[in-house]
Amino acid sequence: MRILSIQSAVAYGHVGNSAAVFPLQRIGVKVLPVYTVNFSNHTGYGAWRGPLIAPDDVRAVITGIEERGVLGSIDAVLSGYQGGEGIGDVIVDAVARVKAANPNAVYACDPVMGNAKSGCFVAPAIPELLRDRVVPVADIITPNQFELGYLTGTEPGDLESTLASVDAARAMGPRTVLVTSVERPDQPEDTIEMLAVDDAGAWIVQTPRLGLKANGSGDVTAALFTAHYVASGDAASALSKTVSSVYDLLANTLASGERELRLVESQESYAHPREQFTITQVR
Repeated sequence: MRILSIQSAVAYGHVGNSAAVFPLQRIGVKVLPVYTVNFSNHTGYGAWRGPLIAPDDVRAVITGIEERGVLGSIDAVLSGYQGGEGIGDVIVDAVARVKAANPNAVYACDPVMGNAKSGCFVAPAIPELLRDRVVPVADIITPNQFELGYLTGTEPGDLESTLASVDAARAMGPRTVLVTSVERPDQPEDTIEMLAVDDAGAWIVQTPRLGLKANGSGDVTAALFTAHYVASGDAASALSKTVSSVYDLLANTLASGERELRLVESQESYAHPREQFTITQVR
């Protein structure tokens, strides 16, 4: 499998492509990383150095890849956090080029905007750009519950309303939706859930909630789910493998006492996921 991943990069730590590439490689995926920023570290530290890469420069890198004649061998395009408005146009154009070369290729979009606790943390124009122009051309999206609500103009707060919001998102274009953080009033305290929905059904998995905020974990989740789903076409299996790998990555990070993901140290959890959590079909 070959994935074109258009995301940010950092020298220190693990977010964007600096989070997604190694886990994908560890499960045997050939990754073509295209960078949208090249920062010293992620912005959660409050200070960072390095350039935003101009959209025309990102487009030039993709054009160079196209000139090597490899777009037809790409199975999926993956995108995450978009730092500026122009990158969305570049990504949409790249998806069109890849699909022209390989009609079976899919586009997986992680529509990064924010979360319920901190609200939106992207540039003001990005949420509308994602909703109106990027998500409609995606095949797979991986929003959290907050992002799902924004995209669809709904307020998912329990399983029934979250499934309804997913249906609204699927009506926009993407047929497969992974909701990466489902919270509902009737779930046990200190747990969190992940929900995957496609044409074949809907599946949910519950895990303990770990007491840490780990930048980059969503990027790993989107990357692994995309790869497993494209490989198998089975949303339940992709969900099982992904949640297992990401949970063990987060548990290892928490145990280390470090702020940055223990990405390399957790590599066996990607290569051989324990699949220790029960997947329940809810539709």
